[in-house]
Amino acid sequence: MRFLGHSTVRIETGGRVVLTDPVLTTRVGPLVRVVPALDPSTWAGVDLVLISHLHGDHLHLPSLRLVRRARIVVPRGAGAWLRRKGFPHVEELGVGERLVDGDLTVTAVHAEHSGHRWGPRLTHGPHAPAVGHVIEAEKRVYVAGDTDIYEGMADLGAVDIALLPVWGWGTTLGPGHLDPLRAAAAVRLIKPRIAVPVHWGTLALPGVARTARMRRLLTEPGHDFAAAVGRDAASTDTQVVVTPPGSEVMHEPSA
Repeated sequence: MRFLGHSTVRIETGGRVVLTDPVLTTRVGPLVRVVPALDPSTWAGVDLVLISHLHGDHLHLPSLRLVRRARIVVPRGAGAWLRRKGFPHVEELGVGERLVDGDLTVTAVHAEHSGHRWGPRLTHGPHAPAVGHVIEAEKRVYVAGDTDIYEGMADLGAVDIALLPVWGWGTTLGPGHLDPLRAAAAVRLIKPRIAVPVHWGTLALPGVARTARMRRLLTEPGHDFAAAVGRDAASTDTQVVVTPPGSEVMHEPSA
């Protein structure tokens, strides 16, 4: 497993290579990548792409074009729109629905987040409910996408690894997001063996990235999350693995 940055994780399991919410370029609209650019080898051989929702920093068309030969899975209701953009291998998955690819199973689960392409305030343009995913093969991996806490998190079942968002790309968070403290609260509900903070430390507006506040927000949320989970050690034995964007996710081997 490799955290490529923002919500993009390369997961090799069940004989397949899975890529979540690929953001692979140095720019995403007005946002710039503030960590080293990715080598093309990091997205080579991708079989399956999982899109959690339609926001531009999760469904990024220039990045998707780099993996367009892969099987692309989008929230139910978004397939026709993406096919019209020139992507031939698109499938839809709604909450509770399951996809089987060889030894790999993917189930879409609820996410508490706006599903509109242009955010929660607009009404025109494509819309499909946001989802998370549970990937099952050798291990059971919960990929939250973008979400706030929701009651059903406690009903996800046994989770080996949870990929949880802990911030974003700006100086504030809008509705439907987790910050480090709320992500730690989500850990108490999910009780994963391992939690990996994502959705931090990767993208920023060019001018804002140089401010002291943004520099902190690009480096601290993952560690703040780990500290918050650590303070709750009496009620969880989750191991937090803080991984810099672009790096392999390392954790202790199973007993």
